[in-house]
Amino acid sequence: MNLQQLRFVHEAARRNLNLTETAKALFTSQPGVSKAILELEEELGIDIFERHGKRLRRITEPGQSVLRAIEIILREVGNLRRIGEEYAKQDTGRLSIATTHSQARYVLPQPVATLRQRFPRVNVVLHQGSPSQVAQMLLDEVADIGLATETVSGFDALVSIPWYEWQHVAVMPKAHPLAGVERLSLDDLAREPLVSYHPSFTGRTAIDRAFATHRLEPQFVLEAIDADVIKTYVRGGLGVGLVAEVAMREENPDGDLAWRPVGHLFGHNVARVAFKRGVMLRSYVFAFAELLGDRLSRPLIERALGGQASTAYEL
Repeated sequence: MNLQQLRFVHEAARRNLNLTETAKALFTSQPGVSKAILELEEELGIDIFERHGKRLRRITEPGQSVLRAIEIILREVGNLRRIGEEYAKQDTGRLSIATTHSQARYVLPQPVATLRQRFPRVNVVLHQGSPSQVAQMLLDEVADIGLATETVSGFDALVSIPWYEWQHVAVMPKAHPLAGVERLSLDDLAREPLVSYHPSFTGRTAIDRAFATHRLEPQFVLEAIDADVIKTYVRGGLGVGLVAEVAMREENPDGDLAWRPVGHLFGHNVARVAFKRGVMLRSYVFAFAELLGDRLSRPLIERALGGQASTAYEL
């Protein structure tokens, strides 16, 4: 038994049992992958995969147990590597952040810049995606830290800590009739063509739920993943935009757009910081988390990763 065999089995499961894709991902040959998996099965005396000819069809019941054990082994191998880097390379390394566009564009520039000043030998990699992609990058250990509003709190293998609370705002040209309305209603918005986020992004589920609860059918004429794109189409007269309030921070009050808070309609959302359970974090990962907010201290994160439940994690 060796680590290469374990990695082949693990990757085959990740690649939906496609050995061709597994071989490509591991920069090896498909016959080599098949042989290594068969040798491991022979050594263990069980079938990890059920086959149809040379194709893998499904993971067997004992195979599920094997995969859980392999996940732990590979995670601890990664932790051994991180321990060596932490003490041998000190403050040198790479910080990998999985996040949504809104956080990357509007929230992270200052914390990232400050981190680079404190750790000039740490390179930062930003992976942008949907909340579900953020969660998957954490699960796959592509990212050290994940930042998103939705999804990341729904995985047992992830620990997520509340970061900050925010609300949506309605955005329209200053000449729009709704620009003169101080407190918008759902009926006001339901009568307008709307430009907002794709359903998997930035609290969109709260918007849909509010309209559905009041049996209103909104007219979403354009959906995007980027608040800057939404604002561009609002300027073009396509409709009223619904974006995260953070996306309006840089707007000039004397500019061409007006906006109104709509938290009273769609509720308030909580952005969360997430980590994968059992993965050792380098010192600069803790330092970056602390730059995101005063409450995200290293002791709090360590307690959360250790499975200690606490109401202190809630806003």
